[in-house]
Amino acid sequence: MGIQIQSCDSSLGAVVTGIDLNALDDQGWLSVEAAWHEHAVLIFPQQHISEEQHVALGQRIGPIEILAENRKAVAISNQKPDGELLGPDSGYYQILRGNEGWHTDSSYMPVSARASILAAQVLPDAGGETQWADMRAAYQSLSAEMRDRIEGLAAHHSLFHSQAKIGHSASSGSSYGLGDQTPPLRPLVKVHPATKVPSLYIGRHAYGIPGLSEADSEALLAELVEFACQPPRVLTHSWTPGDVVMWDNRCVLHRARPYDYSQPRIMRHVRVTGDAATESGLEDQP
Repeated sequence: MGIQIQSCDSSLGAVVTGIDLNALDDQGWLSVEAAWHEHAVLIFPQQHISEEQHVALGQRIGPIEILAENRKAVAISNQKPDGELLGPDSGYYQILRGNEGWHTDSSYMPVSARASILAAQVLPDAGGETQWADMRAAYQSLSAEMRDRIEGLAAHHSLFHSQAKIGHSASSGSSYGLGDQTPPLRPLVKVHPATKVPSLYIGRHAYGIPGLSEADSEALLAELVEFACQPPRVLTHSWTPGDVVMWDNRCVLHRARPYDYSQPRIMRHVRVTGDAATESGLEDQP
C-alpha cells in the first residue's frame, strides 16, 4: 500500500503508517519531509526505532545538536541509569517539571533547534502525553490589532528565566542550556525558512521584550500563549512504547503532560540544530 499519511483532527499533525523508519530510503524520506513541512508534527506508531536509525533520521534534516556527554541521542527521563528515580531535590527533575510548560527546544541557545524527534521506550501507567500547538494557525488567527501590536517586537529567551518562574533556582552549568550564554533576542513572529509561512515564536523561555516594562512584557507573552494554545490548534498524543514523533520547532510549541513521577518515563531524544543564518538570535544575524 505504501506510505499512508492521515491528518489529525487539529490544525497540525499527521499519523504516518506503511513505513519502516529502521529501513527508510531516500524516496521514503522525500515523502516524509513533504508531509513534515505541511503538518509540522508527524506521528509514526509502533516503530521501535534503533538508536542508530533514530540519529540517522535526524541527520536527514540537519546536524544533530549535542545535548549531553557527546551523545547524539539522549534519554529524557525521570530515571537514572542505575534505575533510581529522580526526586524534587534533583535539578533535572525540575527541568522535567518545567517542560510541562509550553516551549520550543533550544530557543535559549545561540542557535535554536530546527527539529526534535522523540521515541517512547518506557511509559507510566497514566499521563505523560505530549501536546503540540500550531503557531502558524495561531498567528493567522490573531486579530489585526494584535498583529499590528506585535509587529517588530522581540523577546529574550532564557532557561534560567523559565525555570525561575516555577521556583527552580538553577545553578550555572548544572544542565544543558544553563551556561553563561547571553539570552538571545528572537522576534515574536518568525517566518519559516523553508515554507515561508509566518508563525508566533513564543513559549515559556521568552521574556523581556525591549521597549516594554517587565509587567507589560510578561502580560503580553502570557496572553499570546494562552490564545495560541487552544483547540483546534492543539494536538495531544498518548504514547505507546515504540512510537516516534518528529516535529518542527520553528513553528510549533510543545509540552509534556504531568504523570506520576514515582513511575519511570523514558523517552529517547534526538534534536536537530537550526541553521545559524535563520535560527540565530537577532544580535548574531548579519
